[in-house]
Amino acid sequence: MTHFHTARRTAAGLVRALSLAAGLLAAVSSAALAVDTTPGPDSDKQFLPIASFRVGPYAGAGVQIWAGRIDYYRYLNEVEGGINGVKIVWQECETEWTAEKGIECYERFKHGLNGAPVAVYLPNGAPAAYALTDRAAEDKLALITLAYGRTEATDGRVFPYIFPVMLTFYSEASVFINYVAQREGGLDKLKGKKIATVYHDSAYGRETLEPLALLAKTYGFENIQIPVPDPGNEQSSQWRQVREAKPDWVFLRTWGVSTPVAIKTAARFGVPVDHIVGDVWASSEEDVLPAGEAAKGYLALTPYPGGTGFDIHQRLKKYIVDTGKSDLRDTSKFGSVYYNSGLVDAVITTEVVRTAQQKFGNRPITGEEGQWALEHLRLDNARLKENGFYGLVQQVQLTPADHEGGGAARVQQWDGTKWTPVSDWVQADRALLRPLIDAKSDAYAKEKGITPRDLGAEQ
Repeated sequence: MTHFHTARRTAAGLVRALSLAAGLLAAVSSAALAVDTTPGPDSDKQFLPIASFRVGPYAGAGVQIWAGRIDYYRYLNEVEGGINGVKIVWQECETEWTAEKGIECYERFKHGLNGAPVAVYLPNGAPAAYALTDRAAEDKLALITLAYGRTEATDGRVFPYIFPVMLTFYSEASVFINYVAQREGGLDKLKGKKIATVYHDSAYGRETLEPLALLAKTYGFENIQIPVPDPGNEQSSQWRQVREAKPDWVFLRTWGVSTPVAIKTAARFGVPVDHIVGDVWASSEEDVLPAGEAAKGYLALTPYPGGTGFDIHQRLKKYIVDTGKSDLRDTSKFGSVYYNSGLVDAVITTEVVRTAQQKFGNRPITGEEGQWALEHLRLDNARLKENGFYGLVQQVQLTPADHEGGGAARVQQWDGTKWTPVSDWVQADRALLRPLIDAKSDAYAKEKGITPRDLGAEQ
């Protein structure tokens, strides 16, 4: 949720996309594009590019995401005078949520716009994010993959320019288990419980298999895994298995059409919806509205809860929405999960610029400076109250060794018309998960011939 909604692609589709992307990257490399370093008319501004998808199958989500991001940028420029006096410029490039077009947009934007440098880059899609992993390191331009992308990029030793900020899929699994433990009366009460995961049978869906196996071993619950083949528009056999297993809780890791199908089928088989917890990519209005009455009471994890009960919304309503300056064409979507995900993308991006300015001065920030700022980003509650994002954004502290920095989510519940948060921030057990992440990143380093950074020497 960006949302990334974007982590939503079948394994086969991702392989095809990455194969095409590799060819395009080779072509771009051979072209040896020249970099124009001549100062332009916007050299005093900060460029924050938007790799968007306003057309294609994900457009319904995308138009809200970009509205949230643009509304916040516009608010900063017009109300606060920019970021410490530095105005923001942005431009969109349509990716259609594909690796090929995603790479084209990256190449178009990586050197800035009209002299305005780019500080960080959000690929806004798993295919592009994976394809750009090596290129970002070569170009020294950090990629932010908020709540999607490579879990192993948490390890900054191996991935200095990739930042899965706030929530990885491993942390998401742990947050789910910790929420269940809260509901059951403590982690010790998990022993003997049955917990089923109904998951999209793709690279995305299988991402939580390993951490859930570790958590089951640690806490003694029965770990039931039930895959749903893509696209998931028929799930009777899966929910028959759920009914026969009689789990205490169900973790729903679906996306797109498979989510409302899952909710409706669960209801048909008598599985109580208020004991089904959807993951980040099954947590939007678009996931529950098609399910109708069956979705009432459904729970979902999110790093950006829906709703307008946050201070930033009051500011935006007054200065942007009510004055007709919002990028939203349907203002009923103001405060939707996807709109709020755009706000969170925007505040993380702009706070990175602020952090860099503390070291490098109140001026536009470059890619290398943005990478330094990400590894020193700290958003505490005092800052979140100041910028209006308290409650909407969790506290985050990144370091060179830790590129996630948060590891929490809130649980929200659908009442039939809107989402309501029903928990505070639920924290993952990141210390328990970290050996799994380090093993995965070490394997990547070995495969790619990467020598991990000596962070002790850097610090």
